[in-house]
Formats: sequence, C-alpha cells, structure tokens
Amino acid sequence: MHNITEIGMEYDVLRENVKIANDNHDLLRKNNVRSVDMMGSIGSGKTSLIIKMASKLFAKGIGVGAIAGDVTGDDDFKRMKDAGISVMNCNTGHECHLDANMVRKTLKKMDLGKIDVLFIENVGNLVCPADFPLGTDVRAVVISTTEGDDMVRKHPDIFLHSDIAVINKTDIAEYVDVDVNVIKKDYRKLTGGVLEMMECSVKKDKGVDEIIDAMKLW
Repeated sequence: MHNITEIGMEYDVLRENVKIANDNHDLLRKNNVRSVDMMGSIGSGKTSLIIKMASKLFAKGIGVGAIAGDVTGDDDFKRMKDAGISVMNCNTGHECHLDANMVRKTLKKMDLGKIDVLFIENVGNLVCPADFPLGTDVRAVVISTTEGDDMVRKHPDIFLHSDIAVINKTDIAEYVDVDVNVIKKDYRKLTGGVLEMMECSVKKDKGVDEIIDAMKLW
C-alpha cells in the first residue's frame, strides 16, 4: 500500500507526514489561501468538479490555483490549465497518493499571493490518500454512480477521513442501475447520522453551488 514493511517505520512516516502537513497548513493560512484536498477514485469526476467550481469562483473575482496529482502524465493538469486555473503538475512516480512533502515542494513553486482558493487533486484512489493529510482546510471525497452503490461499505476509511463526501453523476444513476439513496444511507450510518452525502451532477451543473458553500470557498 505504502511500500512500508515495519510497523515502527510506518508510524514514523505517518507522524512526519502530519508534521509537514501542519507546516503546509500554516503556509497556506499565512497567505490567506483556502485549501481543499480532493480525493476520489479514477473517473469519479474530480477534475471536472474542480473546473466547474473554479469557473464559478472566477466569476466572483476569486483566484483559483490547483495541484494536479497523478502517478504519471499531465492530462488533468492540461485540462485545468486550459480552464484558466493556475495549476502545477505533481507526479508521484510509483506512489498511490500524494503526501505532505510532495505538496510542500510543489507549493514552493507557486505564487500563493495570487491564489485565494487552492484545490489539490489527489491520485485516483479510495484507499491510500486517507492516511496522508496534506495540510488543507477541507478534505473531500468524490465518488460517482458509475462505481456502484457499495463504495462506502467497501472503502469506509476515506469517508471517515473526509469532511465532505460527494456523489457525482446522479443524472445517470438510473441508467447504471444504482440507487443513490443506498449510498447516502450507508454514509449516514458510517458517520453516525452526523453527516449527509452531497448529491451532484457536474455535467448538469446541479449541486455544485452547494458544494462550494459547504467548503466555504466564497
């Protein structure tokens, strides 16, 4: 999972990650940057949601930046750049997640003075990112109806480590034979009834404003 074989070593790695994450958080706060760690599986719509939210924030004069995290390649980076977002690419190599140190190195290359909101798009994965906070104000997880209605039951940790959970592509739920209410019920049960999963269709622009509100981005 993280290429760590000894329990003591894993503890040290996670503890050091938290220290660096706290430094990242202090740096972002010092520059008045509101930040979001966008986690979720491949194809859930993280990039599309970031671009849609950015367009709405731009319309209100809010500067948006992003870090596009992926194992390799720059496809998401290019999409966000084309959308006018001040974005940096961050390839992890063989790692299945971003960590705080990778983010710290990337932040040093960014002009944070021109950014009001920073989206950090994590590697497409519903397992590894949960263990590695990056120092953001908000941790969000995005899943989609195309992944089935058992995602919460299969991957509870990432939902428990997130402040906001989003189910995307609700406009096609009936066509992929998925009951959104089942997913929301599982999430409600997992969080003890404290949190509700947010519904969204980026393509239809439904629920996006509510997500921005929940993240306190404007």
